Amino acid sequence: MQRAPLAHSHEFALKETSPNIGAGAVTRDKLSSTYDLVEQMQYLYVRVVKATDLPAKDVTGSLDPYVEVKLGNFKGVTKHFEKKSNPEWNQVFAFSKDRIQASVLEVIVKDKDVISDDFVGRVWFDLNEIPRRVPPDSPLAPQWYRLEDRKGVKTKGELMLAVWMGTQADEAFPDSWHSDAAMVGSEAVTNIRSKVYLSPKLWYVRVNVIEAQDLIPSDKSRYPEVFVKVNLGGKFVRTRLSQSKNINPMWNEDLMLVAAEPFEDPLILSVEDRVGPNKDEILGRCVIPLQVVQRRLDHKPVNSRWFNLEKHVEGEKESKFASKIHLRLCLDGGFHVLDESTHYSSDLRPTAKQLWKPSIGILEVGIISAVGLMPMKTRDGRGTTDAYCVAKYGQKWIRTRTIVDSFTPKWNEQYTWEVFDPCTVITIGVFDNGRVGGGDKGSETKDSRIGKVRIRLSTLEADRVYTHSYPLLVLHTSGLKKTGEVQLAVRFTSSSFINMLYMYSQPLLPKMHYIHPLSVIQLDSLRHQAIQIVSMRLSRAEPPLRKEVVEYMLDVDSHMWSMRRSKANFFRIMKVLGGLIAFGRWFDQICNWKNPITTILIHVLFIILALYPELILPTIFLYLFLIGIWNFRWRPRHPPHMDTRLSHADAALPDELDEEFDSFPTSRSPDIVRMRYDRLRSIAGRVQSVVGDLGTQGERFQSLLSWRDPRATTLFVTFCFIAAIVLYVTPFQVVSLLSGFYMLRHPRFRRRLPSVPLNFFRRMPARSDSML
Repeated sequence: MQRAPLAHSHEFALKETSPNIGAGAVTRDKLSSTYDLVEQMQYLYVRVVKATDLPAKDVTGSLDPYVEVKLGNFKGVTKHFEKKSNPEWNQVFAFSKDRIQASVLEVIVKDKDVISDDFVGRVWFDLNEIPRRVPPDSPLAPQWYRLEDRKGVKTKGELMLAVWMGTQADEAFPDSWHSDAAMVGSEAVTNIRSKVYLSPKLWYVRVNVIEAQDLIPSDKSRYPEVFVKVNLGGKFVRTRLSQSKNINPMWNEDLMLVAAEPFEDPLILSVEDRVGPNKDEILGRCVIPLQVVQRRLDHKPVNSRWFNLEKHVEGEKESKFASKIHLRLCLDGGFHVLDESTHYSSDLRPTAKQLWKPSIGILEVGIISAVGLMPMKTRDGRGTTDAYCVAKYGQKWIRTRTIVDSFTPKWNEQYTWEVFDPCTVITIGVFDNGRVGGGDKGSETKDSRIGKVRIRLSTLEADRVYTHSYPLLVLHTSGLKKTGEVQLAVRFTSSSFINMLYMYSQPLLPKMHYIHPLSVIQLDSLRHQAIQIVSMRLSRAEPPLRKEVVEYMLDVDSHMWSMRRSKANFFRIMKVLGGLIAFGRWFDQICNWKNPITTILIHVLFIILALYPELILPTIFLYLFLIGIWNFRWRPRHPPHMDTRLSHADAALPDELDEEFDSFPTSRSPDIVRMRYDRLRSIAGRVQSVVGDLGTQGERFQSLLSWRDPRATTLFVTFCFIAAIVLYVTPFQVVSLLSGFYMLRHPRFRRRLPSVPLNFFRRMPARSDSML
């Protein structure tokens, strides 16, 4: 890991931790072998199943029963039934052992009343007598318990319960009411539970619009200007205007959209005539359900079909008439539908399951805890945070339970994913739950982002458990802020080392991306469609994974202009080129005999390679091998994490950050926009100059043989002919030695002026003089 220098090095650094987890332990019980990347948390579980023969309490002789599970200051309540003496609840309550401050558990049956609830009966347990359950043991069987009155005398009615001590690995835990929810309203309990979500299966819909026939425009005195508009779930794409301005227009144009299974919306195509500025007339339309569209797995052509167009008349049913449209439709299953930034993809498989390759391993992540979280909202006049984690890898999303009102939440939840490609990234985000109550009035707000972590699987050693505390970093308009740290345990287990190595020889994306490549603009548009579909579907789950959470996890705004990112990318390029520049300086020192001993050794090596050219390639590969072995001592010991210095996040100017977080289109005043536009023009001018210089050098190479400068090309062609004869009769070793000795000659034999070949090349004409 590259550590940030100076004052930020410790604050923003990755820290290795030693949590008390089962992984690596010498002795492992049943729990630690399956749930070993998190710390065990003890819980007291109470399953309230049902009651029978409860006594009536109202004057009317009816009973509205519910159960109150009470442990010290914590109290859980079941739903109540109206006028029922044999209710069935089947609810589970979990009380954290760390927070237990009582020695007795009370389970009280009460009668719901308007004024005050009546006491029906109770069952109580001594905590020291409660049995312990260790998964995968079978669940504890519930038993009937006779109710007692306040004096401990047995009364009418029985309650079926199961009470046991367990851990968060218990299968009853995810759906149980836990003591952290004691201050949360009953309607919000479902929004704080842990859940697993699956992204919808996404398809690319390819619509090849070929032609239309026998269109009937309303104004027959003019040439129709016809285009086709495709609508899928409110997303529109359209063809260009047909070049053939008649009633039989042709396009032969490909349009692509994104659809998700199950297919809810049909494909609606409308043929429209541009009758005036911003005025289009619908000449006909057709509706095609996606369920009947052919699914294509490869690049084989799809059969085309004619579809009848229907005339749409306001207030009437659609009527068929003679117009038709010729289409080639398919669902392209050979592509991977990108919904993540290509730099952080967690899944690269094609849509069609038949094309999937077997998995190469398992990724296990233990989400242990967080420390130092910042207050994200106010409740009752004080700052508070209700934190939960979301992790996304492949199609599987997970959400931990929400820990209410804690700046040091402990989740200790473990999740598993199948891995199909090691060169993928898992993203883990920490959020504040807005549904628990944001603001003093308890109004619902958006889920605030606390920070996220990305881990590239290829940087992890197989079967090793990585336990680190990751800094949570968020960039605001006011600058970079550390909002806390999240502690994770990560293990990547390879099922087949050979298969994993084989993956490194395969293309990153499915082969359809290379056989029929999509343009960058097209991919960007389709990715935004995919993000909208995924966020909409997951926000409709129960409990919902909210839109702002999904978009933050999928980096929806990664394409937006940012001065900070532009500077960061420029310095990344310079760092990459730094190695070449350093080599050039070193070679220049050799040529100028700055260190005579080194230069003499280079001469000896050069003579050996020139006399025995078959040693050149083995020497290069041996040199690379030795560098790799030498660098092994400084190999990274930690997974890489967000580098604030690399991102220029800690040195960004306030106005640059304000520009980065500005909406699109901008909401700033004209003066600020003008200033930013001028700044952008100055930067673009520099980029333009650099790109122009690169183009000029390339055109000079072309000019050597293009006869744009007849005299220069004559000189070059003559030189090539003479050089060919000389090189043909002169041994290659002699030419190599003479060339090498000339390059390595002593400074006293050098001139400060540029060489003749360089002068000649710089005089070559480029097309820059033809630019306006």
